[in-house]
Amino acid sequence: MASLIPARDDLGVRSGYHSPQVDVAVRLNTNESPFPPPAGWVNELRDAIASLAFERYPERGASELRAALAELHGVRADQVFCANGSNEVLQTLLLAYGGPGRRAAVFEPTYALHSLIARHTATEVAVGPRRPDFTLDLDAVAAAPADITFVCSPNNPTGRAEPREVVEKVLELAPGLVVVDEAYGQFSPWSALTLVDDDDGVLVVRTFSKTWAMAGVRLGYLVGPAALVAELDRVVLPYHLSVLTQAAGRLALKYRPEMEARVATIVEERGRLAAALADLPVESWPSDANFILFRPVKRNGAEVWQALVDRSVLVRDCGSWPGLDGCLRVTVGTPDENGAFLAALKEVLA
Repeated sequence: MASLIPARDDLGVRSGYHSPQVDVAVRLNTNESPFPPPAGWVNELRDAIASLAFERYPERGASELRAALAELHGVRADQVFCANGSNEVLQTLLLAYGGPGRRAAVFEPTYALHSLIARHTATEVAVGPRRPDFTLDLDAVAAAPADITFVCSPNNPTGRAEPREVVEKVLELAPGLVVVDEAYGQFSPWSALTLVDDDDGVLVVRTFSKTWAMAGVRLGYLVGPAALVAELDRVVLPYHLSVLTQAAGRLALKYRPEMEARVATIVEERGRLAAALADLPVESWPSDANFILFRPVKRNGAEVWQALVDRSVLVRDCGSWPGLDGCLRVTVGTPDENGAFLAALKEVLA
């Protein structure tokens, strides 16, 4: 007789990756774009839907989307892999190159899903520390040789991008693949895309969820060596990228000027938030992303988080993350949202 059996023992008691979805007026906890997609994109996608063959399986290779992304970044289409959000890209990568007997290295605090997905794929995780200012410690990298080394740049949730010379040094120290997660790469002063070629084990992961204002679509991609991309194509589930997702991504790339204008606006607002936080009783850290990490110095972080929710403002409580006791992270929103956040925070901290 069929019956329920326990899940894998090696999953332990870990919970999934979740962000609270609370009904508030100002939601600044998940680093989404504060602006909706361009109206032109919405109209083009609406028109495209009429001609999509929903009764047929999607084109498995997403060749048009890959070609468009290759043109955007000045690479070849066979160096591009697309999936349902950057998280599926990471999962496919770990299915192909992780697993039993393989090791992934992460440096905390950093994006939690790097280690979570690694463990879900039965990949051993080596955890190294960051420096007190949250920059990457090259001695820790050298002490954690791995098959897959993750570098989150800009780092989530701390915000800083790693300088080019640091990433190049990681490439020298790491014996296996180096995954540069650039989910917030468009906000950064440089990109590791310039380091990708077919002969080295460096690859860059990006997403449409942030600057392209398409978090609800779920589209991410990887740029890396063609041989690695071919292995990912062997592992990923067939027809995994829907016709609608492929069309949405292709059309979005036509609106690069609008995306870049939004990035400029968010960077300007990030500067405004940083300046305001500097005048409040909080410790905050420089950011090259679309969020800022801060810690109240006279109040408990969790209490401040709840007090903000009580004022209909939601930020991310990072206090349970390694090395981030009492820290909160605020996404850069619209000017009005940022103003509401600052007013509420001033009131809470007064």
